Amino acid sequence: MSLLQDRVALVTGGSRGIGKAIARALAEQGAKVAICSRDTEAVRQAADEISPGGGRVLAFQADVAEKADVRALVQGIVSRWGQIHVLVNNAGINARIPIDAEDEARWIQILTVNVVGAYYVTREVLRYMPNHDGGRVINISSVLGRFGVPAYTAYCTAKHGIIGFTRALALEVAGRGITVNAICPGWVETDMAHLGMQETAAALGMSPEEFRKQALAMVPIQRILDPKEVADLAVYLASNASAGMTGQAINLCGGQIMS
Repeated sequence: MSLLQDRVALVTGGSRGIGKAIARALAEQGAKVAICSRDTEAVRQAADEISPGGGRVLAFQADVAEKADVRALVQGIVSRWGQIHVLVNNAGINARIPIDAEDEARWIQILTVNVVGAYYVTREVLRYMPNHDGGRVINISSVLGRFGVPAYTAYCTAKHGIIGFTRALALEVAGRGITVNAICPGWVETDMAHLGMQETAAALGMSPEEFRKQALAMVPIQRILDPKEVADLAVYLASNASAGMTGQAINLCGGQIMS
């Protein structure tokens, strides 16, 4: 039998990159999966790609930073499948914002989507996550939740915050038999990572190729990860095999940091 047969999962930011890879991996292990994105067309296309026949992957347009959207999202899933066993808080945005830049709105938006959005979704989902039945919350943080990077104060603050959220929530829901863990990816082949490389390279007067080589020099395994590698860890955390693990932030970064 598949590891997640008939479990119900929600993956936010599931239309591309790491979120899409996680949704695909959960579905391949038998889960019923709901994905959401602000981009209606992208999320529908992703659902069709993951489950061409339909039925086991639902697509929702939702902005996790909007409480009304989150309520409608969760109600849509529950009305179809009754409950939610696994939540993957993956939705996130990033931007290079030097501290002296006049871009307060964008700085606050990064915290709102990455942290407040995770709070809104988790709070709503926990109302429908059964007690003592393999409930799992998986938060996607980053190695930038472990250390700082110049000009990325907003993203670093948000991802450090997700680790704190993970640890505190793990204690709060442990009595319900629900586990809460975070994954801290390093460089992964995604659109967001490529944009980050381009922005940083431009700021340093380098080509994206030059910056990529410099970034890889800091990774002992000398390669950028595939989103599927993050997805495989998410499957483990969603399964019964990880029942004894909670409150952990797991580095998945090719040895870039070790702790």
